[in-house]
Amino acid sequence: MPASEGRTVERVVGVPIDVLDWDDACRTISRWASRRESRYVCICNVHSVVTARNDPEFMKVIEDADMATADGAPVAWMLRRLGHADQRRINGPDLMLRYFAQAEQRGEAVFLYGSTPATLERLQQRLHERFPALRIAGVCSPPFRPLTPEEDEQIIQRINASGARTVWVSLGCPKQERWMAAHRHRIQAVTIGVGAAFDYHAGVIRRAPQWMQDIGLEWLHRFWSEPRRLGPRYLTTNTEFLYRAARQLLARR
Repeated sequence: MPASEGRTVERVVGVPIDVLDWDDACRTISRWASRRESRYVCICNVHSVVTARNDPEFMKVIEDADMATADGAPVAWMLRRLGHADQRRINGPDLMLRYFAQAEQRGEAVFLYGSTPATLERLQQRLHERFPALRIAGVCSPPFRPLTPEEDEQIIQRINASGARTVWVSLGCPKQERWMAAHRHRIQAVTIGVGAAFDYHAGVIRRAPQWMQDIGLEWLHRFWSEPRRLGPRYLTTNTEFLYRAARQLLARR
């Protein structure tokens, strides 16, 4: 894993997750961004953790990340069970808003990569309503197919020329994590994979009420919203995560 000053990492069912709070996460990303360092941040929920366990190539993507936060409530719960009592969720949608509030004050430019043109348009409108002075250096909705080398190079040049210090990536797991890893040292900014955050903040998908988020039931709200798509995934990944988590905790005893 990349060396990082003061970094504390704990393996949750074998997958490395950073032990940090909101201030740590925002401060670290800001420090990298101020230096225009090419780094990437993975926001890890149960799905991404189980995917990494079953896919060695994706495991390497997470292991090589400069930061991997505990997005899912079960992942944060495991960190608490492993001795980090104050660990809370560091999820993509909230990280995006917290960081943008700080970026607005600093005059720091951000870039939005992913989703559809319609969603990006609505997202920009809502972000400017909430953060009037936020500098959105550019947006890009890539096609839903593999890019040609020429297209990829054009996007890289566009992002680098924009002056953005952070690139917020909404392509879904594991596509966004693979994209960020493939573009380290090519994009001169910090890339952060935030999953469905664009849809939430654009109002395309309704997020769980705060009380459900607070007690770790945001996944249940998502299941109710998209049972056919998420039902099979939750059944398999959640079951496997619980099995592996139980084995890890029993082994520690």
